[in-house]
Formats: sequence, C-alpha cells, structure tokens
Amino acid sequence: MTTTNLNKRAAAERQYHNKRMIHADFDTAPFTIAWEVTRACAYACVHCRADAQHQRDPRELTTEEAYQLINRLAEFGSPILIFTGGDPMMRRDLFELITYATQKGLRCSLTPTATALPTVERLGQAKEAGIRRIALSLDAPLPEIHDDFRKVAGSWQRTMDILHRAHDVGLSVQVNSTVAKHNVDILPEMVPFIEEVGAVQWSVFFLVPTGRAMIEQMISPEEHERIFNWLYDLSKTAPFDIKGTAAPMYRRVAIERKKAENNGDQPVTFQGAGFQYTDGLNRPTKGVNDGNGFLFISHIGNIEPSGFLPITAGNVRTDDVVDVYRKSKLFRDLRDYSKLKGRCGICEYRDVCGGQRGRAYGVTGDYMETDPACVYQPQSARWSPS
Repeated sequence: MTTTNLNKRAAAERQYHNKRMIHADFDTAPFTIAWEVTRACAYACVHCRADAQHQRDPRELTTEEAYQLINRLAEFGSPILIFTGGDPMMRRDLFELITYATQKGLRCSLTPTATALPTVERLGQAKEAGIRRIALSLDAPLPEIHDDFRKVAGSWQRTMDILHRAHDVGLSVQVNSTVAKHNVDILPEMVPFIEEVGAVQWSVFFLVPTGRAMIEQMISPEEHERIFNWLYDLSKTAPFDIKGTAAPMYRRVAIERKKAENNGDQPVTFQGAGFQYTDGLNRPTKGVNDGNGFLFISHIGNIEPSGFLPITAGNVRTDDVVDVYRKSKLFRDLRDYSKLKGRCGICEYRDVCGGQRGRAYGVTGDYMETDPACVYQPQSARWSPS
C-alpha cells in the first residue's frame, strides 16, 4: 500500500471515529476547569504537580478576586469546577466560594488532602455548599507504599477514613491513583479498597513529569499499554467507572478492543470505557485534553491548559479568562490536532486521542510532539518501500 493510500486510510479512520462520537464544542468552552485555590499543603508528595508548600502564598487570589473569577467562569455555561490545590481546605473562604460557584450554575467537586481538616462537619458543609463529588488520592493497597510516596506516615489510613466519612455523609466519592514505577505491578490489589469506600469512579492518573514528578518515575510505553488493556477488561465488571487521566491513548485501546469484540461489524460506542460515564456528570463522548476541553487556573490566577502543562497564556487579574481560552494562540494550537508532530501527527486515532500534551512537553520541551508514553505505531508509519 502506498503512503498516499495509507494517509487516506488514516483520514477515513478519523472520520469514522468522529461520526461515532458526540462532539462537545471545546472551542467555545471547557468541560472541566481545575482551580488551584491555594498551593499550601501539609504533604510533600514525591510526584506533586504543584510543588506544594506548607504556607499559603500571599499572592493568592483574594476572596473578591475569586468571586470575579467565578463570574467569568460561569460565562462558559455549567462546566465542572474542581476546587483543588495544594489542599483547598486550607483556604478559610472555601465554602463561601463553593456556595457562590454553585449559585452561578457551576458543577463543583473537591480534592482535599488527607489531613485532619476533612472532618464529618466540614464534609457536611462542603455538601451543603454544593459539592457534588469529593476525590482523594490512594496510590497503593499497602499503607507503607502509599505513605512513602506521600511522605506522611499514616496518610493511607487517614485517606480511607475520609473516603468512608464522605460516603457516609452522602457525597459522591472518587479515588485518584497515580501510576508510576512504585505501584504499577500492584494495581489489581487496589480494586477491593475502591469498592470498600463506595467509589463511583476510579481516576487512574498516569504520571506526567512536571513539578516534583520526574521522568525516571514514569513507566515504559509497553507498561502503559498493558495497564490500558487491563483497565479495559476491568471496566466490564467493576462496580465503578474507570477514567484514564493524562492518558488519552486509553481511548485508542478501548476503540481497538471494542472493534475486535464486534468483529468490526457494529458501530463503536462506549459506556464506561474511555468516553461516556454513568456517574451523573453528563460527560461528553469527545475526549478532554490539555487546553482542549480542560482549563487550569493557578493559585495566583495564571491561565494554563492544565496543571500538567504549566505554560501561562494569561492571568485572570489582567486578562479575560473566557477570551484567553477561546482565542489565545496556545489554546487554539492545542485544539488544532493538525499541528501535532511526530507519530501523534500522522496517527489515525489523532482526533480521538491527541496524546498527552503535558507529558510531551515535560519530556521533549515541545507540547506538540509525540506523547512518549504511547507505544502505538500509526498505520502510515508502518509502510516502507519494498
């Protein structure tokens, strides 16, 4: 097959996949916004994206500035707004901000650190303020491994206690796990603990080298592929949804597996396998990626494509966040997959995956380059002259 015919085939594959997905208009509005309301945190996690500090930064957005930001975010419609950090519980005005965001129609979730702060009373306040979901990090089935990764003794047990507590007060519970060399071989042992706390979703983060996270902690492309296939198998029987975070390649694996199961004779549709979820948040079937359906606001108001791609396109104190998301060159480039380079640029799954832009940047210094965690060889790259 000639290179021209292979390129035509790749284009046809992309068109096929696009027709099988409901496309949200990510050029107009993000689906998810993560707001780092503070960088203060009592922990010192090995992989911390934020490189969190123990004290609050005096440059943090004030309460009044935070209200003004929420007003602008509401112009996007009703995206999910994640109150994150650092540890968001270290902001004294947290519940006031959540209440205000909820009143503006934003769908709010919270990712506290497993400290003494998330008491039953405070979790109840969070729910009353409008939090729909609480997410905590649990990185290993064994306390000693988790505690060593988080650098806080007792953090595993405290995490489990808070997850139980949140579930008991009626909050939807999500478990986040970062996959790296320390736990890649024991992930299956995590499943009973996720079930125990009544989690509705397991968000499996694949390490991106930014902040304190190092390239040396990343698992290999082959290990990524193995875990993707294992997650797909697990998604068929697990009582919780599975979301691959910082791993858009999981969508390609899910498509390939589903097509193989259908013998290629039926349309590829998804429910809980990389695109559509049953957790009540009405997620779009189009995959969210850095700057493409996702927006990040730092503790000092910097506007960035995600916490894993720390490139600033503006600041909410001086720029309109809506205009920056819609019109800035950085965000427009990230939404234009025709500008992708390397294997990502010629891949027939380009438009449903796009590669993890933060990882490409962290490893190569170019956010449009190939995602180095992906093992897949595009059809057009397999051809060579005879």
